[in-house]
Amino acid sequence: MWHFVGKLNKLSRSIGAYRARRMDEGELLPHHHSLVFAICREEGRSQDTLAQVLMLNKSTVARSLAALEEKGLVERRPVPEDKRVLLVYPTEKMRMLLPRVREVARDWNAAVTEGISEEELSVCESVLARMVEKARALLEEKE
Repeated sequence: MWHFVGKLNKLSRSIGAYRARRMDEGELLPHHHSLVFAICREEGRSQDTLAQVLMLNKSTVARSLAALEEKGLVERRPVPEDKRVLLVYPTEKMRMLLPRVREVARDWNAAVTEGISEEELSVCESVLARMVEKARALLEEKE
């Protein structure tokens, strides 16, 4: 089992290195890509919701959003009823960057799945989805 987890870890680190190599320097950090997708998919999510959706801790999301805000990629707006809740919106600059982020993701997926049958990919996706749900449940138990 540890070999399997180790392989997932290597795959995760590899995609980060690939993203860094494919994007213009300083444009985005590799771990920001999932935030870009989540923010653009549903504008106006709260920071806490983004943390839950991406299975990241709240402080990591807050730091990443601060960096994206500094680059002019997101805007965080407080909810009038509760100023502690910040809603996150993409800027036009992020919207313009989104096609490039999608292209990098599409190219990565095509490259790492080349030569793997649709049936194998379907089984792999199903197993990984079940593992993600179990991981989510384990994390929710701790809270």
